[in-house]
Amino acid sequence: MSAPHIPVMMNEVLESLDPTDGQTYVDGTFGRGGYSKAILDAADCRVEAIDRDPQAIEVGKLMEDQYKGRFMIHQGCFGDLDRLVNIDSCDGVVLDIGVSSPQLDEASRGFSFQKDGPLDMRMSQEGPTAAEVVNTKDESDLADIIYIYGEERKSRRVARSIVQEREANGPLETTFQLADAVRRAVRKDRSGIDPATRTFQALRLYVNDELNELERGLRAAERLLAPEGRLVVVSFHSLEDRIVKTFLNNRCCTHARGSRHLPSVELPMQPTFHFRHKKPVTARESEVAVNPRSRSAKLRWAIRTDAPAMEI
Repeated sequence: MSAPHIPVMMNEVLESLDPTDGQTYVDGTFGRGGYSKAILDAADCRVEAIDRDPQAIEVGKLMEDQYKGRFMIHQGCFGDLDRLVNIDSCDGVVLDIGVSSPQLDEASRGFSFQKDGPLDMRMSQEGPTAAEVVNTKDESDLADIIYIYGEERKSRRVARSIVQEREANGPLETTFQLADAVRRAVRKDRSGIDPATRTFQALRLYVNDELNELERGLRAAERLLAPEGRLVVVSFHSLEDRIVKTFLNNRCCTHARGSRHLPSVELPMQPTFHFRHKKPVTARESEVAVNPRSRSAKLRWAIRTDAPAMEI
């Protein structure tokens, strides 16, 4: 049985979102419902939630019975949140980016190198698996995926080891097989982080198209939020946080700035968000002691203006 999912920075999320009686909120990354339950218990409000994981949908259906008329779950990607929900606008959107604890803890899902299981990693349990990626991509493409999505400096060495392993012993089908192939190419450094960590992160992000999904989700939230509505995003590594930071910096300024994620805009535009606090919020030491997953978390939030959503 998997360990229960502990929502990260729950108090900080509620403080930022400020649930209020009569308002409507969207939990774009339902998981096991931690944020949704806390929002519903904090105020006499309504929550519409989204998740692509069929197991999360099962949990959500039970919550629909518990919070009759106040909660609804939708299966799909949060990048489509403005099309999935049954509302024209909302007063807050919360996104908890990345993989959930139950997904990591369940060996059959193939997200973790700490337990042996099929090399899957699909959040939706549909589409190509991580095994298909590592067994069909050529060495150059594998190296690019591992470098771009895992920020692994030794990506070419890792890709070479994976290709050599599959050529010598057949397709890599389990998490332990992949982790062993990576460890043969990269030794543990002074940080103590397992050498397989970055490669597993890279494949998970690639298989689930997570970074593009995050960009789509931020734009969808911008379209759905009513004036004074709040966007709250919790991310767990630099690639995610960089996208959130860039998006909010662009949307909070009268001149949208260019980046590798968003194109430059030459004409001044009305800001669609404004900051209450520009710097990210991090977990308190007391929470990190209880929930180590919160150590790398960053929470960023902003308030929607009445300006039309940008088209970029």
